[in-house]
Amino acid sequence: MSETMRATFIIPAGGSGVRFGATLPKQFVLFQGEPLIGYTLRRIAPFASEIILSLPEEYIFYTQELVKPLSLKVPIHYVKGGATRYESVRNALAISPQEGLVAVHDAVRPFVAAQVIEQLLLEADLKGAAVPFLPLRDSLRQKNENGSCAVDRSNFLVVQTPQVFRAALLCRAYQEPYRNSFTDDCSVYETAFPRAEIALVKGNEENIKITTPLDAFLFDALRQRIE
Repeated sequence: MSETMRATFIIPAGGSGVRFGATLPKQFVLFQGEPLIGYTLRRIAPFASEIILSLPEEYIFYTQELVKPLSLKVPIHYVKGGATRYESVRNALAISPQEGLVAVHDAVRPFVAAQVIEQLLLEADLKGAAVPFLPLRDSLRQKNENGSCAVDRSNFLVVQTPQVFRAALLCRAYQEPYRNSFTDDCSVYETAFPRAEIALVKGNEENIKITTPLDAFLFDALRQRIE
């Protein structure tokens, strides 16, 4: 992979771990002796020109100590996160390059496939923005005044990360005032650029968020499957 197709990776890592049932934020919980965030960093490092970790201030030094043994050959920068994902990403963008590509990836998605990242970088370079997705498997119902009604699930997609953008465009998008509808970076981007195309790249099923204790049970199986 050429240097021009690498990206600055922003990792908003402000999760509390409440749903995971841990005393530490889930990104710091040890899996086979290594913090979960370590697996994520190893996965993205080959595609990163630099990594920016956006963290609660009280965990910055702690994370620096956790990351040292990984010996990643990528510059890593640390910024104070915010109360929301939006604020955490915006704070990271304030120190990120304004050119090239920038990717935003969840700290607790350690199993994104290399080929998915490669395709996301290619598509974002061509079209300005790219997002990984999976088709929806479950049936859906929409609430209405009569209770609920079935909807066509083929019209909906499950969205993953990393979400990749031309850096200058995402920096401009994050000048938008915060809205409750900002659920991910694409929602910020399309608010700023409502006519812009967001390329869709088929994701990999293993690229789940490790969020609940059930996900922890799946960790080893997913790791073996993708590696």
